[in-house]
Amino acid sequence: MADGHRSLTIDGNRLTLLPDGPERFVRLLELIDGARQSLRLLYYIYTADGSGEKVRDALLRAIDRGVAVSLLIDGFGSSHTPETYFRELHERGARFCRFNPAYGRRYLLRNHQKLALADGETGEARVLIGGFNIADSYFADRAVGGWRDIGLMVEGPAAARLVPYYDALMTWSLAKGSRLKTLRAVVRNYSEHEGQLQWLFGGPMQLKSPWGIATLHDLAKARDLEMIVAYFAPLGGTLKRIGAVAARGRARVIIPCKSDNPPTVDAARSTYARLMKRRVQIFEYQPTNVHSKLLVMDDIVHIGSSNFDLRSLYLNMEMMLRVRDPDFAIMMRSYFEHELGDCLEITPELYRQRATWTQRLRWRIGWFLVTSLDYTVTRRLALRVP
Repeated sequence: MADGHRSLTIDGNRLTLLPDGPERFVRLLELIDGARQSLRLLYYIYTADGSGEKVRDALLRAIDRGVAVSLLIDGFGSSHTPETYFRELHERGARFCRFNPAYGRRYLLRNHQKLALADGETGEARVLIGGFNIADSYFADRAVGGWRDIGLMVEGPAAARLVPYYDALMTWSLAKGSRLKTLRAVVRNYSEHEGQLQWLFGGPMQLKSPWGIATLHDLAKARDLEMIVAYFAPLGGTLKRIGAVAARGRARVIIPCKSDNPPTVDAARSTYARLMKRRVQIFEYQPTNVHSKLLVMDDIVHIGSSNFDLRSLYLNMEMMLRVRDPDFAIMMRSYFEHELGDCLEITPELYRQRATWTQRLRWRIGWFLVTSLDYTVTRRLALRVP
């Protein structure tokens, strides 16, 4: 996709699609190096590899320029990166915190969001969102094994609207004894319900998250659905909604055939029979791990950090941008079509060849691990914590 076909201006905001890892990393470093007043970064995984070093060095340069730097990482996703790695940032004035660092029941909750926000207080606010973390695998070219992911640069007033949300989340994370009731209020209060661009958040809600509610609402009306998700394991009711889209028009889903978490592939495959029965077209991405999170429903696009499993829909801290614009939907549907070129379609004939009893058993075990064991244990513990 040529650059001229990857950018659109919507409601006073410039949106630029960044599907390739190397370019996405260049744009991330440019965002950090171009910041004049403030930087707010939030990542599930921050790895002490080559990419992590370059991002940390860029943040230190920003501090030297007088930029206020804030970095929030997840305690679980970034558990392999020691506290000492970030010590210099903290000592030189950066605001740094791990989300839920203390071991205990709350440690099972995960902040799965990803964003880099520059100069949010100014008229030049810009934010880079998507499914990617700070690690070499997310920025390498897919020809050498880099993961396939999506980045979206948003420049304009929509980016600035993330400032109060980020600051509230950082305040909650830094405070001792923070209550989940307060965290749920942050998720609800900063989720948006009007406009062409809406920030929608997820978290450990007692019912569905604002993003989950918006997604099910959009699915209920859609006649054309394109979806790319790294983890796909919704419950039967949501599978029926996807099937209903296919009955009204067309529904297509791209799912990984390989993953850093193999049970998630098995869990997704356990849904294939129910989807194909409802005429949903299924494609498995072949070259490398696909980590993208994208839904296109008629003229509405959801893009951001959330997968399509129970943890993402009900538990994880997630952020998605809902864009209601026909031209942007056309652009993202074109991206989907491009990705199909690297996919294998799972036809009913191929499915029957694969679905031996041993494979079906393996898929069911994967489903249990992903949707029942991990989800049920974490949710029950989370909802017991005040």
